[in-house]
Amino acid sequence: MATRLGLGLPQMRQYDLGKDVPDVARAAERTGYESLWVFERALFPEPATQGLYGIEGLPWPDAYRHVADPLVTLTLAAAATERALLGTSVLVAPLHVPFQLAKALASLDAASGGRVVAGFGTGWSLDEYAAASVRPFEERGRVLDELIEVCRAVWGPDPVVYDGRLTKIASAVVGPKPARPIPILLAASGPRARRRLVDHADGWLPVGMGADAVAAQWRELRELAEERGRTEPIRTVLRINAQVRAEAYDGDGRRPFQGSVDQIVEDLAAHAEIGLDEVLLDLQGSARDAEELKDVAAEVYEKARAAGI
Repeated sequence: MATRLGLGLPQMRQYDLGKDVPDVARAAERTGYESLWVFERALFPEPATQGLYGIEGLPWPDAYRHVADPLVTLTLAAAATERALLGTSVLVAPLHVPFQLAKALASLDAASGGRVVAGFGTGWSLDEYAAASVRPFEERGRVLDELIEVCRAVWGPDPVVYDGRLTKIASAVVGPKPARPIPILLAASGPRARRRLVDHADGWLPVGMGADAVAAQWRELRELAEERGRTEPIRTVLRINAQVRAEAYDGDGRRPFQGSVDQIVEDLAAHAEIGLDEVLLDLQGSARDAEELKDVAAEVYEKARAAGI
């Protein structure tokens, strides 16, 4: 069976949010993409007090200076499409009040006819936590645990009752409800995060940094699931942040998913062999505008399907 393909929606500075998001979403659905995705970057610290991903000295991409709100972007896409799933890869969960996020996602799912996929992570930016988090950075794992529990409660039957550290719902009717159970996927890399995924989530959101590395992580996650007695399948959506160039990159120093469309598809084929359910292609960073993004997305899709992906 062919790997499902999704596309990252335009959120960066070079795009017109109100015009380009619906336009790209409609075009992607017509092309055949089965899902549409957003990511979250709350701010761009200047000067940076911390490197990218918390790695000292690693600069933040200039594109992160302007990233549109993920839920606003998804709502625009929902109104312009009929079939494509609407996913977050990822929302930085501790930057959101759990109850309000649960209600917003439920409303979007109800409005879109049951198309939301909720992808959560804990993030890494101390500056984002200082500006927006509901609890300190050191408590990010506990906040994510509670957010998952609150979502399950709010999306479940009334009356909703929940007693947590951040959220207390004595007994209440909370609507609208999702059109169907919203799947929760987690971006889990460390041991504690993987246990949380296996015990409490529906799926996994890895990042494509090389087929061998992703395959090893997937094997370890399945082994952990077996150890902990999980019988439900783990849904998988691989995020690929691609940098597409008209010319091919030569030599052995080329990183995965950088180069010509043909090279991107070649890397995509190697990752598809891992056996994951879905691949999310985020192509927006190297496109000059929405027209180029649509053209490149269509070319990648057509060549991927022609290659049997």
